[in-house]
Amino acid sequence: MPNKKISIVFDCGATNVKVHAINEKGEILSSRSYPNNTRPDPYYPEYRIWDVDEIWDKMCQASIEVVAELEKDNIIGVSVTTFGVDGALFSKEGEILYPMISWQCERTTPVMQGIGKYINVEELYHESALLPFNFNTINKIVWFKENKPELIEKAHMWLFAPSIFAWMLSGEMKNDITMAGTSMLTSASIRNLSPLILKSIGVDKDLFGGLAEPGEIIGVVNVEAAKLTGLPEGIPVVASGHDTQFAVFGSGAGVNQPVLSSGTWEILMVRSRRYRSGKEQLDNSISTELDPVPGLYNIGNQWIASGMLEWAGRNMFPECGDELHEKMIALAGEVPPGSNGIRVVPRFFEETGGSGGGQITGLRMESTREEIYRAMLESLSLRLREGMIALEKAGGFITDTILCVGGGSKNSLWNQIRADITFVPVTVIDKKETTVLGAAMFIMYAAGLASSPEEAREMIPFKSEVFEPGSDMRIYKELFF
Repeated sequence: MPNKKISIVFDCGATNVKVHAINEKGEILSSRSYPNNTRPDPYYPEYRIWDVDEIWDKMCQASIEVVAELEKDNIIGVSVTTFGVDGALFSKEGEILYPMISWQCERTTPVMQGIGKYINVEELYHESALLPFNFNTINKIVWFKENKPELIEKAHMWLFAPSIFAWMLSGEMKNDITMAGTSMLTSASIRNLSPLILKSIGVDKDLFGGLAEPGEIIGVVNVEAAKLTGLPEGIPVVASGHDTQFAVFGSGAGVNQPVLSSGTWEILMVRSRRYRSGKEQLDNSISTELDPVPGLYNIGNQWIASGMLEWAGRNMFPECGDELHEKMIALAGEVPPGSNGIRVVPRFFEETGGSGGGQITGLRMESTREEIYRAMLESLSLRLREGMIALEKAGGFITDTILCVGGGSKNSLWNQIRADITFVPVTVIDKKETTVLGAAMFIMYAAGLASSPEEAREMIPFKSEVFEPGSDMRIYKELFF
């Protein structure tokens, strides 16, 4: 293997635990993945937790397999990314005091519903800039205060998920700002924990410690972790954090360039120098997190996306098998813009338990399944335009192009419809693992290969395909606007 400088990224998602080795050109040299899933809470079996020891074991096994394929002397550092909001209470000696409550757990739903007894919801949103989701960290902390106050008193520190595994690597307890920025415990305006919010729920800021900025070296791989993971002892453990933030950075997106991460859900997010968190943004479901780079904000919203198309595939194209998506795209490509009058409401699918349900209108006796499928693509593209406009208002910018990543970016018909309905070019990049790529850029910076994470990003070549608004844009303007 050529002499390359190699970054190692541990990435824990809701469905998989992965370890990647990436060189300074952004090439993935080796990768391993093991399935991840929640477990019943041993104290409350109806609730869900993450088994930290199980995840760590999978990380270690994946790391051993990845490192075995590398020249260990070329490894320059390691970092950890995970899903947001989750974490656990730890004693000073490093004992986990209660299992890590999953963002999928229902116990925090009544907490969020009753948060008004601590702080007004609109005030909470204005301060944190985060939507009042049931899974936000604030609700877990309040749950402990209301149900297990002795654990809060005993705890030395709350560690967010990436910091738990960084501590296992290094023996150092240090949270990062991007994970804290998902908690609803921070003030977006000061990029730090919010005295207002912490006082309202009666929690001391010391519970979370000082917050590391991405790229900060928080420790080194210790002797025990080196044995368990195969990593070289003494290499830097570098702070990164929330996977979404690093996916946006790793996509190559510039300031005021919205990034659409298209999967089962679509997340539209933009790196902006400004944000708003007033009633209009709350009503438009705008949530603002903290960019890995100080001074920037990640403004976003989300909606169900490929989940709707998967429903269409299961119910209307059951015979297509492995060629399902190609068949649906090919057939829908023959349908004219407007889907011969069929419309799917933009919020066709909501989370289970949502009110209203979906609607398909304009059906005729001769309507076809491909017309319905194209109408879904048009509906989702209208939802994208709606989200784009909401982000523009919140961030005070005008969109020049939308960068598209994720599984949904492979659908060329959908990409063209997106461009035609939003009236802006849609750019698809060739990078798949943008989360780990983004984290690797901060490792490169920490190791001295670049003077900044941005310079590290400039070292990595990106290939792209651009879908310009075409002749169908005029038709869509007449139909929808």
